[in-house]
Amino acid sequence: MVSKAISSAEPYIKAPLLYKGKVRELYDLGEHYLIAVTDRISAFDWVLSPAVPDKGNVLNSLSKFWFEQTAHIQPNHMVHGDVDRLGGVVTDREVMKDRFMVTKKAERIDIECVVRGYITGGGWRQYEKTGQINGHKLPDGLRKNERLAQPIFTPAAKNDVGHDEDISIERMQQLVGLELTSELQAKSIMLYQFAHRFCEERGIILADTKFEFGLIDGEIILIDEIFTPDSSRFWAKENFAYDVEIDSMDKEPVRTYLAGTDWDKNSEPDPLPAAVVDETSRRYRSILDRLVR
Repeated sequence: MVSKAISSAEPYIKAPLLYKGKVRELYDLGEHYLIAVTDRISAFDWVLSPAVPDKGNVLNSLSKFWFEQTAHIQPNHMVHGDVDRLGGVVTDREVMKDRFMVTKKAERIDIECVVRGYITGGGWRQYEKTGQINGHKLPDGLRKNERLAQPIFTPAAKNDVGHDEDISIERMQQLVGLELTSELQAKSIMLYQFAHRFCEERGIILADTKFEFGLIDGEIILIDEIFTPDSSRFWAKENFAYDVEIDSMDKEPVRTYLAGTDWDKNSEPDPLPAAVVDETSRRYRSILDRLVR
């Protein structure tokens, strides 16, 4: 059943709002944070309208699932997702029950930890020009969408304004140190390999993904989200092909629609058609069904 789309969690939460991102909202509970996931959808650095029903529920449910599945590999920031433990903090439990997470407070490491198992997207564009991805020299003659012999770690420096910046491992070492770089690389690849195997058994290819980490008393903690359609590129196995743009299991209907319009990407776009919103909502629910249910 499709739920009502929620563009903001503010009407339903009695706690100070610390940060409002494109999709997530961060609230202060004192000892912990509350992260609420809305149904807002963004593309080309714009938040679009209308919101996509169930998108936030799916993103949050997947993150909770994966945090639980991977806790033996890497500790994470999740404390709980039980709406009944929030008391009067939440004014509508039915609306919020699947779209929030209470988390530990960590100091964010300003590196986006990207792991690529297949050569596609921005990685393919780099390879076509240079034969490399973020300084990784790759074999000649690879085909678009080909699986790499081993997953590669291709970090990006996080920018609060504008796009994140692809960097080499050497540059990351300069920014955060040799030891922390080595630990984050190893942890990221282990997490990717675990999830890739899990997805493969369910007929899904995890092509690439990104992680964010933080520190609590010097301990590395996995934060933000994990293995969702907003942080990862999922392909249905039945759709895999070389040398084409594979229709990924995320907001691809939105990107395809916008690419086919005359929108200049510099002004606020018109509202999305209902058919595009409905198909995008269906895709988000589908990835949850195939992976979890």
